[in-house]
This record gives sequence, C-alpha cells and structure tokens, in this order.
Amino acid sequence: NFLYSIENLFANSAHKKSIFSQDEIDFIEEKIYTKIVKDKETPYIKCAIRKKEIKLTPEEVVRQLFIYRLMKKYGYNPAQIKLEHPIHFGREVKKADIVIFEENNPLDPYIIVEVKKFKLSEGKEQLKSYCNATGATISVWTNGEKISFYQRKDPNYFQDISELPRRGQKLSDILRERWTIAELIAKDKLANEHKTLSNLIVEMEDEVLANAGVDVFEEVFKLIYTKLFDEMLSERNKSRNLEFRNYGDSDASLKENIQNLFDRAQKKWAGVFPADDKIKLTPSHLAICISSLQNVRLFKSNLDVIDDAFEYLMSKSQKGEKGQFFTPRYVIDMCVKMLNPKKFETMIDTAAGSCGFPVHSIFYVWKNILAEHGIKQSHLFTAEQKPVACEDYVNDKVFAIDFDEKAVRVARTLNLIAGDGKTNVLHLNTLDYDRWDEVIKDEDWDEIYHDGWIKLKKLRAIKNQNRDFNFDIVMANPPFAGDIKEKRILSKYLLAEKPNKKFKSKVGRDILFIERNLQFLKPGGRMAIILPQGRLNNSSDKYIRDFIAERCRILAVVGLHGNVFKPHTGTKTSVLFLQKWDDELCPRKDDYPIFFATMTKPSKDNSGEKIYVPSKNPHEIFLKDNHGHFIVDHDLFNHDGLTKDGIAEAFIEFAKKENLSFFDHSSFDEVKYNSLLKELEISEINFSWITKNNLDFRIDSEYFKQDFLKFFNYSSNKNLTLEDIAIVKGGKRLPLGENFSTEGTPYIRAEDVKNNFVDYSNSPRISKRIYEQIKKYQTRKYDVLLTIVGNSIGDVGFVMFDLDICNLTENCVRLKSKKINPFYLFVYFLSKYGQIQIEREKVGTAQPKLAIERIRRFNIFVPKVIFQEKIAEIVKSAHEKLNLADE
Repeated sequence: NFLYSIENLFANSAHKKSIFSQDEIDFIEEKIYTKIVKDKETPYIKCAIRKKEIKLTPEEVVRQLFIYRLMKKYGYNPAQIKLEHPIHFGREVKKADIVIFEENNPLDPYIIVEVKKFKLSEGKEQLKSYCNATGATISVWTNGEKISFYQRKDPNYFQDISELPRRGQKLSDILRERWTIAELIAKDKLANEHKTLSNLIVEMEDEVLANAGVDVFEEVFKLIYTKLFDEMLSERNKSRNLEFRNYGDSDASLKENIQNLFDRAQKKWAGVFPADDKIKLTPSHLAICISSLQNVRLFKSNLDVIDDAFEYLMSKSQKGEKGQFFTPRYVIDMCVKMLNPKKFETMIDTAAGSCGFPVHSIFYVWKNILAEHGIKQSHLFTAEQKPVACEDYVNDKVFAIDFDEKAVRVARTLNLIAGDGKTNVLHLNTLDYDRWDEVIKDEDWDEIYHDGWIKLKKLRAIKNQNRDFNFDIVMANPPFAGDIKEKRILSKYLLAEKPNKKFKSKVGRDILFIERNLQFLKPGGRMAIILPQGRLNNSSDKYIRDFIAERCRILAVVGLHGNVFKPHTGTKTSVLFLQKWDDELCPRKDDYPIFFATMTKPSKDNSGEKIYVPSKNPHEIFLKDNHGHFIVDHDLFNHDGLTKDGIAEAFIEFAKKENLSFFDHSSFDEVKYNSLLKELEISEINFSWITKNNLDFRIDSEYFKQDFLKFFNYSSNKNLTLEDIAIVKGGKRLPLGENFSTEGTPYIRAEDVKNNFVDYSNSPRISKRIYEQIKKYQTRKYDVLLTIVGNSIGDVGFVMFDLDICNLTENCVRLKSKKINPFYLFVYFLSKYGQIQIEREKVGTAQPKLAIERIRRFNIFVPKVIFQEKIAEIVKSAHEKLNLADE
C-alpha cells in the first residue's frame, strides 16, 4: 500500500525517482505510514532531520531519498544538514531545500541542494543565487529523474563536477582523481545522471558559450572531436589516464593540454578542420566546457549519443530549413537489415548528413566479418583494433556525398574513426554532377578529398563521366524541402521534363534524388530511399512512380510513423526499397509481389522524445541492450533478440520466398513469415493488381493496410460506385473581402458542416450579383455535403432546408442522389463503411486532401428500398428533435 501511494504521487508529477537505487527506495518506503486527512488516506514520513511528521509530496519524496543518500552514501552527519534553511537577499528571505554545513564551521554553508524546481535551468539559477548569497562552494540539482553537481568557480560560472565529496573528503581530491577508460565507463554522466549530450550543450550555452563570441558549432565540434580521440587512445591502452579532463590545473594550463590533444587528433584524423586551427574558447570558458563533457562517454555500440549532439548543433545552423534531418538510427538499421550489404559490395549515401547509413552498413558488415573470424563482437563504435577485412571494407567499399560542408565534416569524423583514419566522404553537390570537374580542381578541396575521389572515379560506369556509377547499394534520406530551379541542373533530369519535352521551372529536390540515385546504381543494384509519403500517393506524382516502375522492381514500401522525424517535422514519410532490373540479378517481370508494411508503434511521442521499451526488471524503468542503451519501442526489427521480430525480419523471409538475389532462399521459414503477417501491419500485393485497381498507381503502404484490403475485397464485387448512384460536384471558391456582406445568400464553409447537419446561421453572405455568377454551385435540399480538406476531412452534413446555398471548392463536395435514398446515402458516409474509404483515399500530411475523382469511385452498398426508407425516418426524426431542443 505504501509503494502504491508513492507510485500514485509520481504518476501525476513531473518529478521522478529513477536516479535512486532500489535499496534507497526500499529504506524510505519502510518509514512511510498513512493518515486519514479529510476522509482521504494520505502518506506521511517522520523526517530524520526535522524530527517531525511531514506530508509526502513528489518533491518531498525526492528530498527524503536524497537526505538518506547524503547520510548513507556520503556519510554526512544529520547535525550538518538543515532543511528549508533561510537565505537572505536584503529584505527578502528564501528557503533552500537542503543545506549541508561545514563540519568544522557549522555556520558556513558548504553544499546546497535544490529539489523543488523541476527544470534544470530554473534550478540552476536558484542555486546560483543561493551560492552567491552564502558563499557555498558546491551545489546539486535533481528532480529525481536527472541530477547535476556543480562547483561555484565565481559568481558568473558554475562548473560541472563528477561527484559530491564524501564527509571528510576535499573537493580537490575529486578533481585530482586520475581516470582511465574503465572509470569513464562506470561513471558515464549520461547514464548516471539521465541526461543527453544536447542537454549538456544547452547548459554550456547558458553558462558560457552564448556570450563567448565564438561559433558554437565549431567550438563544440572541436571538443567532441578531441574527446573521441582521447577515448580512442585509452580504448587501445586501458591503463592510460584520460587527458580530456580538468585535473585541477590552472585554466591556462588546461587549455594548453587540450589544444595539444586537439593537434594530435588532427594528425590522426585529418581533413575535418583546417590544419592550423585552434580552440578559440578562452581558458576560463574552456574549463567550464571540459568539466561539462569530461564525464561523458562518447564511444558506444551505437551513435545515438553523438547524433543527439550534432543534430542539436546542426539545427542551430539552420539545417532543418533545407529539409535535412538526422535519420533515427533504428530506421537506418531497418534499411540496412533489409538490403543486407555484403563485404564485397560497394555502397554510397548520396545525401549523407551525419553518415548514418554508411556507418551502420559498416557495423552490419563488421558483425559478419567478426563472426567469420570467430571474434566475439564488442562495442562496434570503439577504437579497438579490427581485422584487416573490416578496415578494407571501410576504405574501399563505403562512400558518402553531401553538399552541406558542416554535415560532411561531421560525417567524415565518424567515418574516419570507423576507418582508422581513412574515409570516402566527399563534399560535393550530388545533383549538380556537371560541375564536379570544376570542384575537384580546387587545391584546398583536393588536399582533403583526393583519396576518396580517386576511389569514387573507379566506380564510374563510363570513363570521364560523372553521371552513372556501378554501386551495388544506395541508401539515402535526401532533403525533402525546397525546389531546384536552375535550368542548367533541371535539364539533366528526365523527371524534370514536361510531357511536351520542355523542362519545368522547378522540381522538388527529393524527386531529382530519386533519378540521381538510380544513376548511381549498377544493373541489379538495390536502393533504400526515404521520401515524403505524398510522392507515393499524390495523383500529381504518378509520373514519378511510373518512372520508377519502368526501371526497377519495387521490393517494398515501409510507411514510417508521423512522429519519427519530430520535433523537426511531422511530415509522414515512407522508405521505398528498389532493385534495378538486370538479366541476372533481377530479371524483368510483368508481375510480381510487393511487400507493404506500416510502422504502428510511434517510437517517439508527439514532442519528439523517444519512447523506450519498459523493463520487466523492477529495479529498472526501461529495457537496456547488451551495451546498456535504452531500447526504443518500435516494430521495425528485433533488437538483438531482446524484442519481438519486426518488419525487417518479415521482409527477410519475403525476400527468401521470392528468391531475391541478396538473400539465401533455402532458409525460408514459412511458419515464421505467416505469423509475422498476422502480428504486424503487413500486406503482400501484386504489381498487376495495383495497376488494375488503382487509377493513380498509389504505392503508399497505408493504402494497403489490412483493414482497408478486407473492406475492398468484400465490397468491390458486390456494390455500386458512388458515381453510379449520385452526382458528385465541388463548390466554388470565393476570395475573401468584397464578395461577402452581412445580407444575402449564405455561403457554406467546412466549419458549417457539423453535428451531422448543415448550420448556416454563422455563414458569411454573398450579394445577389455574386450569387448569379455562381448559380451552378448551389446546394439543394437533401444534398449530402462532405468536407475534403484539412483536419475536418470526412465530416458529413445533410441539407434539410429549402435554400440556395454555395460552398467552397477546397473544403466541400456535394453529393446529389439520383438512384438511392439521400437519407441513406448520408448515413452511409457517416458509417464505418464510408469513413474507412475516406481514411484510405485521403492524401497529404500537413494538409490532407480528398480528390473528387477518388470520391466518385467509392463503393456504396445498396440495400433494399424498405431499409433505406427506415433509415430516412430515423434521420428525419433526429432532425426534428434537434430543432425542438434548439427551440
């Protein structure tokens, strides 16, 4: 009961208790008792410091837990600890949550703890004011979920420290402790304090970077780069002391040491920064930043930690405005598993960003190489020496291109580490290949990218030509915002041509990337590309889908959840998997099955925070993988045998069944495949069926969701289409302003279609002159109105009055019955049978739309006349009662 009371408190609170051990929680829970207060059972505890009953709130539970930790772990005497200690600011008095006093000077505050402020930024400001007012040296903030320790260096700056000193221990003892990589792993700040690297960068900005007069991206990038190098050296020499630490030296001495480490990193991993570049932070600012980062472990089995930092930094450099976003690693892993790269195959990412696809292809192939050599897999993104075959794969088979110079430098850093100093990441404009020959003549460019360019040239399909290449695999998440308008570039692409062979004035970047990526592929090569879902379902983009189908076998379409790319964008996206036609690897077929899957688990919440798999271990909140990382809750693949099989495993079985060239078909598991088809949102649809039953050749996975297919298969052979039984027409758009008045004929809008009927009482009015111009857009009594644009799409209204009305083209269509009772038609569209077709046929994400041509093809079940008449009686009765209620 006590545990239940605490859980209830935390369930409704921003405060948590996840930083505390189960032993600490158990100890406090044993001290809790309940009292009836105002007829409600209320938890209380007798405070060990105040020696009186205290009602428990979430903040008080966190305080009691921390008090116990101060006494048990750190050894502080209860006599040293004061709660709600008054701190004077002139005439104003505030109370600090916890204050620990000097043992030999019981009037001097030594450590101040803040537990009531949930947000770190607010808590830190509170602590600064307390420390400056009292002279306290050390401060702590925690909300029970995260924790931070600080040393007050001066009134302006608080410096991170790794731990609180124990009773009798000096702060200088902690600062002078020599750390090896083993200590860093054990005391990793992100794991122990439940923070992210971007959290720390934000803190550093608040503390020093915002006013340091430097380029934040450049200086933080240098520090991460330098720290990675330091960790690499210690991974290869476990007894070595880490150098990226503030061991209590003077600020000037610390800067000299860090600059030296940065210079050595430059020699090992050249081509990321100018050869003579220097760290531009002042010694005091650098000391604050080093203290913030020194206890963070960057080398882990995945790149989530570093991604988190660079995604934040790049977003500050306006990366998102170009429609570029870091692809979540779990989406990348799904793509890699489904394309199954081999150690002898070449791969390229043509819009590399942070190089996620290349690096995870490296990890995937390395696993197989290590297995071949009988080597137990360790953390993949580490500096441990790998077999020569691993380095050969990175050096000779993996390539990446990006036009954003900052993204290229990030990508090169990660690739340099994986390739032990070698990389084939190039700074080029993928789409503007005609100008590559000009770019490579630049001496500065050649100095950095020469070796990678020489290797890329060898993969040209035609000598001295930069359009076509012979890559086995292309994976990319191209920018899906903005258009290319340069005629010189557009003239090189078939997808930029109009039907009359002239070129369009502008074309979306992602459209050109589809064609460009196919140019990189050799015959039989395979590709995964992330696209806005509209490219796969918009009527206007059918020509793109026709272009693809003519040149490739469509292997699979995986619809990603709308939260995957949040917080940057809520645009719905899909991953399209293709294999280029080839007589040997992918013989051309007129008909073949396509694998469609829709991600049903969001993986992130609506604010863009990752959702993790809950742990069954009562001592842990979330499930961790073998390397201590929280596992994101998705249905894309099985995470190292710890979660259920997902879409990737289902596709692998599909590929085996279909004898696709890049999987061994002899191991096909039919039972497993059929089981996954039932458990996941997966459908297998033939190409010929799609072209026959789908006027626009839609290939978005959601169009083939199982519920939709069940309805289609049931209804298509038994029912009439809407255009068989009704006239479907749009309205007329009128510009705002002079067309409207306070008197005249009502003008129906989407918001007037509500409560299943049409309410024009608040509609704007149009003059007789305007009315005469748009007479043919009148609605009549017993018309059914259907909204077709925006969030209200699918709302249905019924016109029950004799009045000539007009509606908006973008917002509504009107259905005029000709062979069916109009009341029944109205109810049919309100039913699941009408709504499921609306849901299936709408396209677009930010502003969904429903095309009139699609509505005309809706299937309508036509019952006996007596049933239709019964429905009409019910609707009329309902309307009469509504009118009476209004009166």
